[in-house]
Amino acid sequence: MEKRIAEIKNLKKGSFVIVDDAPCRVDSLQTSKPGKHGGAKARLTAVGIFDNQKRIIVKPADTRVDVPVIEKRNSQVIALIGDNAQLMDLTDYAMSEVPVPEELKPLKEGEEVIIWKYGNYVMIKSRK
Repeated sequence: MEKRIAEIKNLKKGSFVIVDDAPCRVDSLQTSKPGKHGGAKARLTAVGIFDNQKRIIVKPADTRVDVPVIEKRNSQVIALIGDNAQLMDLTDYAMSEVPVPEELKPLKEGEEVIIWKYGNYVMIKSRK
């Protein structure tokens, strides 16, 4: 799992961040002004990329956070098992079983798809 470091105040809406050991997309970022007795605070609202769970963190604006490097790979659908698809990565031939998103439901065996991968998390993003 590759990641890099960034300060909370430099993140923008739509960028990625790791919150509670899960990769998330930044939904909103609010920063306060520094006051007489302390530094600026940042309130970050993020939604999990792979689980769609909403997460909120409040920390000083200059706090460093991890930013995940999400791999975008090509895969081929080997088999369809119920609502899941068995995929083979076309670069290292690794197999994985992933739920098929609703917007890609008429998926066929042998079709190529683009997947996002971060550690053990894998999801089908689009057709190729």
